[in-house]
Amino acid sequence: MILLVDDDEAVRETSAEMLQELGYTVVQATSGHAALGVLDRQDGVEVMVTDVRMPGMSGLELSDIAARRFRDLRVILISGYFLPQPISRRFLQKPFRIRELDEAIRAELSCAE
Repeated sequence: MILLVDDDEAVRETSAEMLQELGYTVVQATSGHAALGVLDRQDGVEVMVTDVRMPGMSGLELSDIAARRFRDLRVILISGYFLPQPISRRFLQKPFRIRELDEAIRAELSCAE
């Protein structure tokens, strides 16, 4: 199961469709706070794909909080903007291709094994 977090509805819906085409079960959240709520309530989330730039709580903040609270959760950051700071998590630049997203998820899942 994949948790997809993005405040842009069009991007989130398109990405969710891509993930569903790949055979993943997708749960969506519109913000970092909503994503933490989903993680608290929903068992079985293996990977969180989150936008970096979101109001209220950035994807970087979300990924740090979620990783501390849910140790087995794998995180992929996505952004359409250049990130000037180094990041220690897997990152995809928007727009990305369905193959790139699938490869990133598979790589994260294989790291968890």
